[in-house]
Amino acid sequence: MAADRGDTGDAREERLRRWRLVLGGAEADGTELQLSGEDRGMDRALGALYDPDRDGRLHPSSPYVARWLGDIRRYFPGSVVQVMQRDAIERLDLTRLLLDPELLEAVEPDVHLVATLLSLSELMPDETRATARRVVRRVVEQLERELRQPFVQSVRGAVDRAARRRRPRGGDIDWDRTIRANLRHWQPAHQTLIVEKLVGFGRKRSALRDVVLCVDQSGSMASSIVYASVFAAALASMTALQTRLVVFDTAVVDLSEDLHDPLDLLFGVQLGGGTDIAKALAYCEGWIQRPARTVLVLLSDLFEGKAREGMIARAGALVELGVTLIGLLALDDEGAPAYDTRAARSLAGMGIPVFACSPDQFAGLMAAAIEGRDLGLWMGREGIVGVGP
Repeated sequence: MAADRGDTGDAREERLRRWRLVLGGAEADGTELQLSGEDRGMDRALGALYDPDRDGRLHPSSPYVARWLGDIRRYFPGSVVQVMQRDAIERLDLTRLLLDPELLEAVEPDVHLVATLLSLSELMPDETRATARRVVRRVVEQLERELRQPFVQSVRGAVDRAARRRRPRGGDIDWDRTIRANLRHWQPAHQTLIVEKLVGFGRKRSALRDVVLCVDQSGSMASSIVYASVFAAALASMTALQTRLVVFDTAVVDLSEDLHDPLDLLFGVQLGGGTDIAKALAYCEGWIQRPARTVLVLLSDLFEGKAREGMIARAGALVELGVTLIGLLALDDEGAPAYDTRAARSLAGMGIPVFACSPDQFAGLMAAAIEGRDLGLWMGREGIVGVGP
């Protein structure tokens, strides 16, 4: 392999070293470079996963996999380790080994691993289940540290802004905000403040908004469910919001009683099975008492197990009631999801925004929905391309 003419000797050697690790040392790699030391160990770890014809391939037994997991954690940063673990599970069918508690302790936890563990929860013996719960808790706590505070701040700010009513009753007037809002109308000659706008406190007797998260339990939505559970718990901590979490496949399960703990929420999910979105929307509609003050987020890839028309009719009925309905195709960082395009276009044709968003964008989405802002404009500012009718 020819190096660039401007390369120094050291730069050329480093370039060849990197190409050698990428290409895997096959006869046609062209580097003619022999690895040594840690590079040789790194190459073995890569080859075990990505070069199945080599002698060092990853043997499907717990001791070999445990050793390999230790090697990749030694040689690579955490983000790369997570990718390699995910590839090992998918490429080499190592899912069953996650039922081994000792092996599970050696795995680098991330959202995708949690999704896999949740899909295996029914198969786990008690000993492994306890280990899995510890692994899931580590991921949930990390997500809460990273996402909860900015999410709560954003949504709470939207709640405060929406709660300031223009025509409050006497006992609900926030005089401090009212005076500041009208200072430009001060009349020095008369030593009088003319109040043109009254600012009220937030509603005290009832929640400002009702929020329903209706989440598809199908396997393709697994990563989205992890994030949704963390956000649902955060929303439930805000007294100005009445939050409900509903998960569904062909049955509907209301997890609203477990909103105090996202870990309990996750272990209440049963990934897989069929899908009955119409049934789930009908259940949610039964709980809606204030349609104009309700935000319903349907988190689903929209692959309906029954006739698509039933789901579309249910969604249309909610829109007619005045519910703010949002079709969220994915809540993760994986990019464009696979979804039922015909169903998505039908919903978009009724004025329902349908799109995927990242966890970082979800706070802005909920803030905009709670304030009653135009979600199309919000999507444009965020660079989100929604599904068109």
